[in-house]
Amino acid sequence: MAPAAVMASDDLWQAIRDEARRTAAADPVFGRTVADAILPHDDLAAALADLIGRRLGGRAGERERFTAFSLKAFRGSPELIEAAGRDLQAIVRSDPAIASLLAPLLHFKGYVALQAWRVSRWLWRHEHRDAALLFQNEASNVLQVSIHPAAQIGSSVYLDHATGIVIGANVVIGDEVTILQNVSIGRGSELPTRSPRVGRGVYLGAGATILGDISVGDFAKIGAGTVVTSDVPGGCTAVGNPARLTNCPEPASVA
Repeated sequence: MAPAAVMASDDLWQAIRDEARRTAAADPVFGRTVADAILPHDDLAAALADLIGRRLGGRAGERERFTAFSLKAFRGSPELIEAAGRDLQAIVRSDPAIASLLAPLLHFKGYVALQAWRVSRWLWRHEHRDAALLFQNEASNVLQVSIHPAAQIGSSVYLDHATGIVIGANVVIGDEVTILQNVSIGRGSELPTRSPRVGRGVYLGAGATILGDISVGDFAKIGAGTVVTSDVPGGCTAVGNPARLTNCPEPASVA
């Protein structure tokens, strides 16, 4: 299923529930387990909070704590659920191997890690710094995705494969960005230390490293294994170590 337009969270939740019912009807054993993760909940916020709790709360008693923090954030800032819905639909649009909403929602650890970061960011901004860092630490340990709660990330973002991703404090990432495995984005060693800004629609290939006080322009592409320590203009492709630019748009002619 690849919707032509982004669904609002209520419509998205109804589509997810319909998929869960069909899955349960088609496979009474495995499908029942999938449906039980969705159908008992009243809305996407409750289902997503429960999912984060189950994935991060591995030790006794911790599931309830992670779930409660997540639900508090989602109820306190409904825009987090709108962003979560756009993230989910971005996966369906971007990944040709995906034909439903349930699979990335329940089984893609990159999706869970990104929503756990949204909770940690909310906690950080509401002065619950220890709880925010707990979310980051557990997501790093369990999901192998470490995103500092002081980072800023847009919506419709896709963490594809989501293993070995590190995003440091004060990194800024725009909407519609795709990040593959083993990508690191953070401050360089130069002083003053500042973090990268990654524009809208950027594609970061596997193993890419983005360091320092630099900008990656809208719709740029960073190739696998590329090390970027200087600005990449919008629409360009950067490859190699050190990065070199290729396929840049032709500059507009001056009349």
